[in-house]
Amino acid sequence: MREVVPSDTFLLALPDPSAAIALAGAGESILRLLEDRTGTNLVLRGLDLVIKGKPVQQQRCLALLEILKPYWVRGDSISPVDLQNALRAIDTGQHQDQQALNLAVLATGRNGRPLRARTQRQKTFVEAIDTHDLTLAIGPAGTGKTFLATIQAVRYLQERKVERLVLTRPALEAGERLGFLPGDLQQKVDPYLRPLYDALHVLMGQERTSALLEKGIIEVAPLAYMRGRTLSDSFVILDEAQNTTCAQMRMALTRLGDNSRMVVTGDTTQIDLPADQLSGLEEAAQVLEGVEGVAICRFSEQDVVRHPLVQRLVRAYGQLDNSRRRHR
Repeated sequence: MREVVPSDTFLLALPDPSAAIALAGAGESILRLLEDRTGTNLVLRGLDLVIKGKPVQQQRCLALLEILKPYWVRGDSISPVDLQNALRAIDTGQHQDQQALNLAVLATGRNGRPLRARTQRQKTFVEAIDTHDLTLAIGPAGTGKTFLATIQAVRYLQERKVERLVLTRPALEAGERLGFLPGDLQQKVDPYLRPLYDALHVLMGQERTSALLEKGIIEVAPLAYMRGRTLSDSFVILDEAQNTTCAQMRMALTRLGDNSRMVVTGDTTQIDLPADQLSGLEEAAQVLEGVEGVAICRFSEQDVVRHPLVQRLVRAYGQLDNSRRRHR
C-alpha cells in the first residue's frame, strides 16, 4: 500500500547512504542548520529526507539542497560555510551561478576529496591566474588565497606548463636573518613556510612532495634567497606579501623570467612591518593597477571559508579599523 504523505510534508529520495550521511553531517549538524535557516523540520528516514513545513519554507529548503547537490549526491561533506554561501546565493538571485561553482572541481586531493572554488571571487581568482602572468590576491585570512594558488601551481607542474614551483614568503619574525636559529637552512625556514607545505601535502601527499623537493622541482625558500636570480619556466608563489618592504616586493616581481607565472598573496590588515614603513603589497596594488598582464583580486569577509565565526571576526575587526581611520 502506498504511503500517504501529509500536505505539509515533502519526501526527498536520496540516491544512497553516503548522500544521507553527507546531508546529515556530524551529529546531524547540517540538518539542524538547514532547519534553522529555513524554518522546516527535517528527519532522515532511511534514504528519504522528510521535509515538514509551510510551502514557502519547503521551497527554500529544496532550493538550498539543489545548490548543494554537487556535494551530497557524491557523498562529499558539507560545511556550514557551504550552506551559508548557498543561502547568500538564493537571497541575491545567484542560485545558478553558485550551483555551477559547486559543480566545478579544480583538483582532487590526495585523499580523493574534490577541491573546488567555493565563492565567486575565488573562481575569479583561479581564472585570473590562467590569463595573467602576475596575479595579486589581497584579502583576509581564511579566504583560500594560498591554497588556491597552490592548486593552480601543482596543476601547471603536472600538465608540464612549467618545470618547477618556487614558493616563498618573508621570514619577517627573524628579520630575514636566520643564522641564529638552530639547524640547516631547511630547518631554519620550515616554521615560516609550513602553510605552503601543508597545501602541497593535501594535493600530492607528503612522500611525493618530499621527493619533488629533493629533486629541486619544488623549491621552498625565504624571500631573501630570491635576490639576484631569474626564475624561468617556473610557477612562483609569494605568500604573506603584506610583510615585504617596497624594495623586497620590487626585487621579487622582477625575478620573473620567460614562461613563468607569479601569484602574490597577502592580507593588508595583518602587516607586521614597523608602523612608519609602507607594505610592498600595498604599494604594488597601487602601482600595478591597470598594468597589462597583471590581475588584482580583492577578497572580503564573505570569501572566508574556514569557519562562519571567522567571517564575523574579520567583519568586526574591519569595522574597528575603519573607525580608527575616521578618527585620525
